[in-house]
Amino acid sequence: MNVWLNGALCPAGEARIDPADRGFLLGDGVFETMAAHARAVPELARHYARLCAGAGLLRIPVPLAQEKLAEAIHDLLAANGLEEAALRLTLTRGTGPRGLLPPSAATPTLLITTAPLPPPGGKLRLVTSRIRRDEDSPLSAIKSLNYLPGVLARMEAAERGADDALMLNRAGRVAETSAANLFVRLHSAWVTPPVSEGALPGVRRACLLDAGLVREAPVTVEELRQAEAVCAGNALSLRPVSAIDGYNLPSLSTP
Repeated sequence: MNVWLNGALCPAGEARIDPADRGFLLGDGVFETMAAHARAVPELARHYARLCAGAGLLRIPVPLAQEKLAEAIHDLLAANGLEEAALRLTLTRGTGPRGLLPPSAATPTLLITTAPLPPPGGKLRLVTSRIRRDEDSPLSAIKSLNYLPGVLARMEAAERGADDALMLNRAGRVAETSAANLFVRLHSAWVTPPVSEGALPGVRRACLLDAGLVREAPVTVEELRQAEAVCAGNALSLRPVSAIDGYNLPSLSTP
């Protein structure tokens, strides 16, 4: 398979990331996971805006305009003979000297890879993780390469026989799962925790909010236990949650 790296297509086995790249050494970067159909990403404008917002917070320049990114995605999918795929875009600050302070003029690294779209998933079983989302951290609102809290939470869920982890914020309210936003049906209406509660500003979440199918509201653990339904969704899927910490949830349609 081919990848797109810094402006050119190349076989994945020949792609080279500099050993001094700060994304590898320090997690100094952001990423986007996107679903492509007909060799295009339908929600590319939303993904690009979130990419720019995250990169702007980290003060990393985005080397491609949205139109050029669309061309790169199309060319990569065509080179791999794919009409549909899961895409991963990784943007790092690039190389720098040893230490934490980045170079004054960064030369970012931009990598795009493809993978098969996951098949439609069934119901999810969640357990509440001991790992908390820090809603006061600026990193909680961007797709930072520093994803270790989610990694640890997902490992914990697997060790406890669950499909994913429910992550609470430092205040003890619901934030999200390890890699998806939560949508909770309360009093016949769908709600999702606000970004200020530690939820990532997901693209599917934004679509549902703009369509008026979901509204933002803080969700307590007690409310979650009383929910009429719960779903977990990201750019690649929207799946119902059947159980949390061993107690079963009603089955209703997704938002």
